[in-house]
Amino acid sequence: MELLKQRIEKDGLALNEHVLKVDSFLNHQIDPVLMQEIGKEFAERFKDAGVTKILTLESSGIAPSVMAALELGVSVVFARKRKSLTLTDDLVTATVYSYTKQESNTIAVSSRFIKKEDTVLIIDDFLANGEAAKGLIEVVESIGAKVAGVGIVIEKSFQPGADEIESKGYRLESLARVESLKAGEVTFKDEKAAEVVK
Repeated sequence: MELLKQRIEKDGLALNEHVLKVDSFLNHQIDPVLMQEIGKEFAERFKDAGVTKILTLESSGIAPSVMAALELGVSVVFARKRKSLTLTDDLVTATVYSYTKQESNTIAVSSRFIKKEDTVLIIDDFLANGEAAKGLIEVVESIGAKVAGVGIVIEKSFQPGADEIESKGYRLESLARVESLKAGEVTFKDEKAAEVVK
């Protein structure tokens, strides 16, 4: 997705060889116009997949998921990372390890909102080692619903997550695929190096 790549080049910051900071438009401050375009792109890519629900993880996956759901005419369910006094019944859980935060979280979804007959599109902001996506897939399959595919805003292709998801037979659609973050430079997969991010 060219618009997203341009925004990463302009406002993304490669903090080191593994971390791409995009908090000015994706996961702290949100650019709603860009999110709307991201939602349209996901909806276009999955329009024939029979999606009945979108599942994401709080909180950075919510904005692109809501925009895709608007286009597809479906609801969004987000897995909770934090315990809630109101989220206690019929919980389906999975454990997800975050390399960025160096901690494990138990994610939870109420089975009242995803049913066996649902076809679920999983959307998240980043794919690196694949832990979040695998946890969300585990939740969907524990309920007995079908996984339509996994939609990722930014894939770090130099980490193993994408290969793991695809090797298990799941459809993966990543809107921007980053091949390298070396020397403060964002290089997209199958493309020439972007300009050094300052």
